[in-house]
Amino acid sequence: MEITSLFKLNYISYGVFSIYITCLIIIFLYSLSQLNMLRYFLCYLNQKTEEPQIPKKLPKITIQLPIYNEYYVIKRLLKCITALQYPHSLLQIQVLDDSTDESLEITRQLVLKYQKKGIPIELMTRADRKGFKAGALKYGLTKATGEFIAIFDSDFLPKSDWLLKTISHFKDPKIGVVQTRWGHINREYSILTKVQAFALDAHFILEQVGRNQQKHFINFNGTAGIWRKACIVDAGNWQGDTLTEDLDLSYRAQLKDWEFNYLVDVVTPAELPITINAIRSQQFRWNKGGAENFRKFISRVLFTKDLSIGVKIDAFFHLLSSTMFLNILIVSLISVPLLYIKAARPELSLPFNLSSLFIISTIVFFSCYWFVHKYIFGGGIRSFFSYVKRFVNFYILLMGFSIHNSIAVIEGLIGKKSSFIRTPKFNQSDIETNKYSVKKISIYSLVELFLAFYFLFGIYASFKVVPEGDFGLFLFHIALFIGFSSISYHGLKQSI
Repeated sequence: MEITSLFKLNYISYGVFSIYITCLIIIFLYSLSQLNMLRYFLCYLNQKTEEPQIPKKLPKITIQLPIYNEYYVIKRLLKCITALQYPHSLLQIQVLDDSTDESLEITRQLVLKYQKKGIPIELMTRADRKGFKAGALKYGLTKATGEFIAIFDSDFLPKSDWLLKTISHFKDPKIGVVQTRWGHINREYSILTKVQAFALDAHFILEQVGRNQQKHFINFNGTAGIWRKACIVDAGNWQGDTLTEDLDLSYRAQLKDWEFNYLVDVVTPAELPITINAIRSQQFRWNKGGAENFRKFISRVLFTKDLSIGVKIDAFFHLLSSTMFLNILIVSLISVPLLYIKAARPELSLPFNLSSLFIISTIVFFSCYWFVHKYIFGGGIRSFFSYVKRFVNFYILLMGFSIHNSIAVIEGLIGKKSSFIRTPKFNQSDIETNKYSVKKISIYSLVELFLAFYFLFGIYASFKVVPEGDFGLFLFHIALFIGFSSISYHGLKQSI
């Protein structure tokens, strides 16, 4: 049976078409939520704010450093943290080390060295990794003496005045968290780091600022932020039932009426993952954790009477954000048979025009993210052309990651549990000699290679499906082919 003839069957054609349009509508609605974020981000830019004064009486702060097998970055981390400007009598540094390799002994020696210099630092270890990062933070909290808890992952390098710049924003007793923006010390390392930085900048500049301006729910980003200890306890403490314990605690705290404050102009530099497997592990954790939290909180958010409609709608799209990968994947996979459906059923030509929603969504994203780029790099023609290049790279590789991230989302939505897998850090070390670099071929690389050929067939089908050709999805299929080819190539190259 010819492919075109197959799709003459009504139930197949209409079923495929309905799924396609549903996913397009979801993506479109999500793009509108981004446009709303842009509106409030622009309001922020036009708003004059005064930096609060550093309190005359400084509170005691506990700094928590959750680490696990950080051979390459532990020395850099502790050097940075011990250089923070804050009275030692009001400071407690907890090195929460769950390491299982020789890095633990390195950490132990470094801690002893700083203790001899009078730095209030202590090493805390656990017999097991129960609860992973959430478990380590919870364990440290039982011994924390500070009124406020600052948290830094091992690849973050806060500037020396970081504590003084953040603690001044807790004047209002309702403020439970102050979050800062992530910076990227290796943004220009490769196309992979450029794309990661692009995506993270969109979140930290557009989304976090936009939500904070509206007094909507935002999230602590796991690091580079500071909590009021009372807020953590009141919200139910750290829990390890999701892979994104930061998002989990953030929602529980805000549902108990704690307020969050986001500081876009306080930038905390950090290292981006540089290998495809490291990126995959981080993306898997973030997207699966996001889906787990959607499952955990969506009904609670929607049925909480005290929340406004605006807060509920925004929280819905916030929690739903990781599922965009699943929608993109479904739209992509369906787009090839869609060519044959259109050829087999000319009466559906008009409804097929609804596929332009994807183009509109892309234009919305392009417009929103331009303001993010402009905020960081400035405007002008040269900056704009640089932005176009970055956006195209982001757009293409985003599609390439969709299969891996979609599986993470599905696992999160169905409640499948998995371990917390750390993202290996490199600190400019050679990829080939890095002990944490994974060399085995990932099944994802093979699936991505197959999908690259699948969309290559889609490009071919554009010329063959009807005598005059159908090129409505031609550029889309080219982008998908390049995206999956690129991700597969990086994965296979790393494994050799």
